[in-house]
Amino acid sequence: MNQTRRALSQYQEVGIESSILEADPHAVIQQLMQGVIECLSTAKGAMQRNDVALKAKRITHAIRIIDGLRAHLDHEKGGEIAENLDALYDYMSRRLVDANAKNDLVALDEAFGLMMEIKSGWDAIDPDRNKEAVAS
Repeated sequence: MNQTRRALSQYQEVGIESSILEADPHAVIQQLMQGVIECLSTAKGAMQRNDVALKAKRITHAIRIIDGLRAHLDHEKGGEIAENLDALYDYMSRRLVDANAKNDLVALDEAFGLMMEIKSGWDAIDPDRNKEAVAS
């Protein structure tokens, strides 16, 4: 049974990686943000069940995704928005470290809410409209 779960997990990871490779940059960011949200949802359940190992694994994965989002901010083109996102991502990562170390559900929920808000704004962006503006 354990081998079946492992095989299914690997299959899902390949599917996710394939969809990222085929996606446009805007969609990749959406998928990464969704990944953070899913990690934090799982971590919250694990924290509530006192599953320390799963909580730590999911929070760590969320922090890695956030670090990736942060590392790919274009400060030249993004200006103040990129600076603000950088600071916000840094803050979220620090809150998640606290959440993990102290089993702090408030810190976890705060980071979750911030990512939901950022993703909501990102989802509202029409990437096709931006392409048309550049082509004009």
